[in-house]
Amino acid sequence: MALIDANGLELTEKVVSINRVSKTVKGGRIMKFSALVVVGDKNGIIGFGLGKSGEVPDAIRKGIEDAKKNLIKVSLRGTTIPHEIIGKFGAGEVLLMPAAPGTGVIAGGPVRAVVEVAGIKDIRTRSLRSTNPSNVVRATFNGLASLKSAEEVAAKRGKSVKEIFR
Repeated sequence: MALIDANGLELTEKVVSINRVSKTVKGGRIMKFSALVVVGDKNGIIGFGLGKSGEVPDAIRKGIEDAKKNLIKVSLRGTTIPHEIIGKFGAGEVLLMPAAPGTGVIAGGPVRAVVEVAGIKDIRTRSLRSTNPSNVVRATFNGLASLKSAEEVAAKRGKSVKEIFR
């Protein structure tokens, strides 16, 4: 489903995980739901959010609202990423590697959701440590946010892009 952001971006949302959590009180257990949601415009802008509520649809809606507040821009090179990188968050560690055109998205659940809404068509990934969806999504975001294009590196070093690739 496509959403329109306040900035006019058409965002796609994907629910990564829904978790039922309970709190034990004097009268028994209180059940609630938490939803981890990623949103993106399929053109390099992505965000993730966590929503919690007594009902699943409300939790998803809150997750989408939270995700819209945390949008980041990802450096892309064609249909893949510019270079290999390891994203880390807590115990979560994700290896992201560029792939040749036509390879497709080789990724597991939480990483696949993030990569697809980012608009990356060719990538190889490996989740190295934690399998906790929240930590894996945050590690993937950390890796994608750390990507630098050749133009950014050249500008930082005060050189031309041709000098960088020598």
